[in-house]
Amino acid sequence: IASQNVAVCLENSLKTRKKEEQDWEDAWRSLAGFLKTTDIPSRVEAYDISSTGSTEITGSIVVFEKGKALTGEYRRFKIKSLEGLDDYASMREMVSRRFRRGEEFLAFPDLILVDGGIGHVNTVTGALKSLGLEIPVLGMVKDDEHQTRGLVSPEGEYDLSANASLLRFVASIQNEAHRFAVEYNRKLRGKRYRESILDKIPGVGEKRKRELVKHFGSVKKIMDAGVDELTAVEGISRKTAENIYNFFRGFQDKQVNK
Repeated sequence: IASQNVAVCLENSLKTRKKEEQDWEDAWRSLAGFLKTTDIPSRVEAYDISSTGSTEITGSIVVFEKGKALTGEYRRFKIKSLEGLDDYASMREMVSRRFRRGEEFLAFPDLILVDGGIGHVNTVTGALKSLGLEIPVLGMVKDDEHQTRGLVSPEGEYDLSANASLLRFVASIQNEAHRFAVEYNRKLRGKRYRESILDKIPGVGEKRKRELVKHFGSVKKIMDAGVDELTAVEGISRKTAENIYNFFRGFQDKQVNK
């Protein structure tokens, strides 16, 4: 009976996946005129840039194949060449780094979707051409309520409102690219904050800093800890614990009085 149940589950799973693939093909087939090709994109990469001021700028690549997210092939980039904010230059750097690594890094996509308008499309297309590559690029644009609205190319905009199936796919891809980029940006920002503030505490070097983060899990919990809780951390003496406690009390007072 158990083996029969497994077989039924497997069969249902295969049917579901086959339907998803068919839905994907049907959705993109309706876009053939806009893309000026009858080829249905099987593999799609989507790009997004996330920034916090000018301190942390990150890029993300998410990969979908016939509607299914290939999370194991997602890639993240920390933008290195810029000192200020420049979305186009950030996108150009990420695209150049991604494709210079060739197909050993990631299989090349049939279509690239970029979070942004025609300026972003032209930036990605230009970066590809400089590497001798020609891959179709479309921009994913949103409406005033920040919901996916359409796809743009140099030829114009394709309104997705009349194509619910394609809208669903594009919206999920755009949201996933954004989520992945923001997640990495927050991780780097948290790391920078953690390192910068803990580095200012007298008597706390790299080893003690690692032990504190390992024990408490976050800077917030270290800030809220009492002296006795801090002394429970390996390598933290009572004097060091008092230094940490007093440092954060002073830090919090400054934040309140700002």
